[in-house]
Amino acid sequence: MKTFRGFTLIEMLVVIAIIATLAGVGYPVTQSFIAKSREAACIGKLRSLGIALQSYLQEHQDKMPELATARASKTEETPVLDTLLLPFLATPDAFQCPADKKQFEKTGSSYLWNSTQNGLHLSQLAFFGIKDRPDKIPLITDKEAWHPGGTNFLYADLSSSNKPRFAVGN
Repeated sequence: MKTFRGFTLIEMLVVIAIIATLAGVGYPVTQSFIAKSREAACIGKLRSLGIALQSYLQEHQDKMPELATARASKTEETPVLDTLLLPFLATPDAFQCPADKKQFEKTGSSYLWNSTQNGLHLSQLAFFGIKDRPDKIPLITDKEAWHPGGTNFLYADLSSSNKPRFAVGN
């Protein structure tokens, strides 16, 4: 006759402690991966907005649109990024950053337009004294710093990054 020996209370507590430790370490790492993937998806959406903006510019002789920076709610009759570029995009979801949980639902966009560029020709763009450097002139940004890397930017050369490339006097 065989006898089966079960786990002792000490062994069970050790196993539970090991599992809890692994879960405690794994949770922040998983959250970091999720946040980074949302940031990458947001940068991709900014690139899509850049392509839509490029289409708009081709139809308007390279002249920037005249837009408000943002609107307070979707019901506001204000020309903003999402009302202007929607015809050039497949879906309104193109204006939602995956990390944005409130602004898109309230205003229709997770992004801000740099209204200092309103009505300017591509050759006239300037920001904080920076001229002739489209890679340093932001056009569209996140409304908030939702990402671990901070705020994402779409620049006038249609590149996007989570690093600000502009500085006063550069």
